[in-house]
Amino acid sequence: MKNTKNQGRKKRHDRIRVKMKTLGDRPRLIVHRGLRNLTASVVDDKKNQTLFSMSTHNKEIKAKFPYAGNIRAAVFFGEVFASRLKEKGITKINFDRAGYLYHGRVKAFAESLRKAGLEF
Repeated sequence: MKNTKNQGRKKRHDRIRVKMKTLGDRPRLIVHRGLRNLTASVVDDKKNQTLFSMSTHNKEIKAKFPYAGNIRAAVFFGEVFASRLKEKGITKINFDRAGYLYHGRVKAFAESLRKAGLEF
């Protein structure tokens, strides 16, 4: 039997993604939450191109947080991710939570992005 919880999340993500494509010229930041890690990608939907991608498997984050399945790691990941995006010249994004609840690690990641100066 398939995981109906994950199927529901994928349905929500499809609905969110359709709305995100109509929001304008900003690239979309997609978050994927695993049990032990977070992954974030910035995608330009008009060009169908990934502009930047990073996860908590990164050496800089793994050195500080060997287990990245907690809120403290998500906050640090958000700070590092925001600084790398600013280096690439991206300051305005659309935050796509990928059907996950805006709670816990996803919320901590989003708030640390905002504190670091990204607009969404």
